[in-house]
Amino acid sequence: MFSASATKWGKQSVGTYKTSDFRKGLKVQIDGEPYLMIEMNFVKPGKGNALYKCKLKNLLRGTVLDRTYKGGDSLESADVEEIDVQYLYRQQDTFVFMDNKTYEQYELSSDQVDDSWKYLKEGMGCSMMLFNDNPIILSPPNHVELKVEYCEPGAKGDTATNVTKPVKVETGAEIICPSFINMGNVIKVDTRTGQYVERVST
Repeated sequence: MFSASATKWGKQSVGTYKTSDFRKGLKVQIDGEPYLMIEMNFVKPGKGNALYKCKLKNLLRGTVLDRTYKGGDSLESADVEEIDVQYLYRQQDTFVFMDNKTYEQYELSSDQVDDSWKYLKEGMGCSMMLFNDNPIILSPPNHVELKVEYCEPGAKGDTATNVTKPVKVETGAEIICPSFINMGNVIKVDTRTGQYVERVST
């Protein structure tokens, strides 16, 4: 995920959602930035207009807004879509991905890829979110299998999982693993937490 300052979004004509369309999961645009409606509560006071209390998550920064709208208000729809991409290669600080359907290629900076670089292997399938055809969020698979390229040797016969050590995997990332993991092992890692899950093979 990266900040809005990284890209200048082109102004495009967009549709609108009226309050009667408001629901969880709606993608809308506020001040030119995309938001996901993560909560919507309908409140009907004794007098006056119905109120729509919404929580909106900024898809660029991850911040959350609390907004209340009156019946008849509207929000612009956001031109947001999710596509399946394949990671092709890295060239210095640029990561190149390809849309699996259109074969169009997208270049992301290391700032945009953020910590996801730790899990990227060439040919790996990922999910990418586009806003106005610009990539804004890259999501690797929830679990990846990575080969251990370097680590200090573990103690013989040690199978304790509470004793840990850092290991370097094939992507260049460092993962904290149980001490029994050795060079050449393949480990499963949860990309959402960065944590070791299990040893896949020895």
